[in-house]
Amino acid sequence: MSTIERAEVFVAGPGRNFVTLRITTSDGVTGIGDATLNGRELSVASYLQDHLVPLLVGRDPARIDDMWQYLYRGAYWRRGPVTMTAISAVDTALWDIKGKVAGLPVYQLLGGRSRDGVMVYSHASGRDTAELLDDVTRFQELGYKAIRAQAAVPGVGGSYGVRKGAIYEPAATSLPDEQPWSTEAYLRFAPTYLEAVRDHAGPELHLLHDVHHRLTPIEAAAFGKSVEAVRLFWMEDPTPAENQDAFRLIRQHTTTPIAVGEVLNSIWDVKDLITNQLVDYVRTTVVHAGGISHLRRIFDLAALYQVRTGSHGATDLSPVTLAAAVHLDLTVPNFGIQEYMEHAPETMEVFRSGVTLADGMLNPGEAPGLGVEYDEKAAARYPYDPRYLPVARRLDGSVHDW
Repeated sequence: MSTIERAEVFVAGPGRNFVTLRITTSDGVTGIGDATLNGRELSVASYLQDHLVPLLVGRDPARIDDMWQYLYRGAYWRRGPVTMTAISAVDTALWDIKGKVAGLPVYQLLGGRSRDGVMVYSHASGRDTAELLDDVTRFQELGYKAIRAQAAVPGVGGSYGVRKGAIYEPAATSLPDEQPWSTEAYLRFAPTYLEAVRDHAGPELHLLHDVHHRLTPIEAAAFGKSVEAVRLFWMEDPTPAENQDAFRLIRQHTTTPIAVGEVLNSIWDVKDLITNQLVDYVRTTVVHAGGISHLRRIFDLAALYQVRTGSHGATDLSPVTLAAAVHLDLTVPNFGIQEYMEHAPETMEVFRSGVTLADGMLNPGEAPGLGVEYDEKAAARYPYDPRYLPVARRLDGSVHDW
């Protein structure tokens, strides 16, 4: 019987910081998993190296679900982003191994295709409305059928989602960037630029917008109602999800679809949102919600309530997570959309992926396993560089949800 011979944890910064787990079996088969938690990378690396890796050696890599239960239920201290991200890395690496042993891409092991490709959305942004419209046009010309739109609020330096360079990356070096924020200015301005995007791009574009947890429930309800004529595909994270009854209030006031979940880590975190039909899209992701195995359980629960998938997929997730997400997206019946951002060239030097983009859709390729290889030598050229996500402060100086 093949067993796990070793497990190695790599921390590198090719374009941004990533934590990668590589598991090798006694038969010489390797599998890789993503363990990246943006701004808290070393916490997960330590959890893996110090607590999980010693538990893996000598175990059967084929017993994926048993391993998941062993690492989750056997730890006593459960859930949370660090624990679930570490478990995700192990689970994803084992699925990669199982696919390579079977000689099949992972999506075939999950039941095969439910669709020809995975529709994605990317991020258009601008320092003002005119620049945003130009960026929307650029993405349309690239073949995207769905685009998220964000513009800088005039006079507010802490506007979320506005790209400064070729690739959007909010994490800063050294210490968190403390950014000013005005909810009142946002609520006045955001509906105007979303209306401009709809008029500019036409009725067929799937238009998305990320509120990024910054509104109270009644503010979110008012915002959703104010943009109903724009016909958003979704408004994302309109209010922090710790108070899940808040979404009931939002539902009472607007029919704008709601997407929630990128910072949630388990089926228990989203159970009430799904079963009470308080959201339309669940945004949990492979790397932060327990890997392929647990994310599939979340998606199966969501399917019972006509809630669709919309997994987080920014560049703070490595190409390993993107590939795993696309394999799963391809198979589930209630797929909605997949977030996608192009990784930096340095990232793609380290992670060689078979995932391809064409006509606004991703496909995972036909290589056995996940179809992603990790170049350890290339990674060594990019050392870890500590970075923090920003902190938002209202104009009176008080800390706000970023």
